[in-house]
Amino acid sequence: MKLPQRLFLHLAAGALACSVTPALLRSAWSQTARTVKIIVPLATGGAASVLARLLADQIGAMQGVTAVVENRPGGGTAVGTVAVARSAPDGNTLLVTNPGILINAHLRKQDYDPLTSFEPVCKLVSLPNVLAVNSESPYRTLIDLLSAARAKPGALTLATFTASGSHITFESLKRKANVDITFVPYPGSAPAVTALLGGHVTAMIDNYATMAEHVNSGRLRALATFARTRVEGFNIPTVAEAGIDMDYEGWFGLFAPANVPKETVSQIARWTTAALQAPGVRQKLEPLGLLPPTVCGPEFAASLRKSYDEFGRTIREANIKAE
Repeated sequence: MKLPQRLFLHLAAGALACSVTPALLRSAWSQTARTVKIIVPLATGGAASVLARLLADQIGAMQGVTAVVENRPGGGTAVGTVAVARSAPDGNTLLVTNPGILINAHLRKQDYDPLTSFEPVCKLVSLPNVLAVNSESPYRTLIDLLSAARAKPGALTLATFTASGSHITFESLKRKANVDITFVPYPGSAPAVTALLGGHVTAMIDNYATMAEHVNSGRLRALATFARTRVEGFNIPTVAEAGIDMDYEGWFGLFAPANVPKETVSQIARWTTAALQAPGVRQKLEPLGLLPPTVCGPEFAASLRKSYDEFGRTIREANIKAE
């Protein structure tokens, strides 16, 4: 039976719409998103903010979209993190954060699940953790420090940011090296650095970016890095070279809310990789101790699961509590 022309055109238009809708959805993010918001759940001025703004500038320049950075500190990174978890899953709101997203979930109830509330996009950079002492310290190597700790259990002190990746690294070091060093908690990296500079504590563990300025000026002495191998450009021995079988690197990662279409996540990853590989970007990051390469997709997701389990085990063994 021949359909009336008006009905035929109506049905044909509907069929055409159904056939192109998946393609339009796959490209919707790139076609319609003019503003991408990158939320950093930490205070302004730190390495995360520097990295996020550099990423936003590069994406904006290379992809022709507006990319802005918004710092939302508070609640031990929970405020900004929850804001992203609850945002629309369209790829227009992203999160740049650190291992705290995994650690905090072991310490207190969160309004997000670190492994299911987000789509891991990319590990942007690694941050080698470093153990440092004041430049006037008598300890020239990590072995010197550990030997002194064994000779006088509990007499040496070490500062770091409470319930952080650095705190967990310290607890692991104590167990691996079989030493008793007194932990001195600080509410952040900056006051811990100030204490070390003032000679109020023996040593400190934090990412290199936190201490780079003072190490480069000679006010602090880096004894060892917890990276698996020596970091190119930094003449710092590894903990493994002192006979201790452990490694840890901090990182900054890029996350989208859960349920963002896979095509959108893949496109964000491509944009991110291109941005961090742009000429001159690496030269801006490395002096801050922010080290590529960028790792995206399933490899990043797998590393998050592994780190989450390892953090949980150390937190339980050391009985680390949230402040």
